[in-house]
Amino acid sequence: MTVKTIAIVTVITMLLTVLSIVSVGARNDETFSAENTYKTKCKTCHGPKAEKKFDPTRTDDEHVQIILKGKKAEKPPHMPGYEAKGITPEQAKQLLDFMKSLRQ
Repeated sequence: MTVKTIAIVTVITMLLTVLSIVSVGARNDETFSAENTYKTKCKTCHGPKAEKKFDPTRTDDEHVQIILKGKKAEKPPHMPGYEAKGITPEQAKQLLDFMKSLRQ
């Protein structure tokens, strides 16, 4: 193979990799379910109606940051940060909106 052919193959491979990564990210957003996430990750500590360990006086932005970054409680269990586990700011907002709907 010539250097030009190797360069073309390398560029095509890189482009396909980037497209694959972007595609996976889009699929993750499409398959995210605030309800399912709440049931599997949050309900144990926050209760079926998000009535526990939820401060309604906080702003949405504060809640989203807590979901993403976590929060150390006065006593365990502490709120883990979910950004490191793949939750995006948009998904955190969806999760917050779902929690608020449970409280009504």
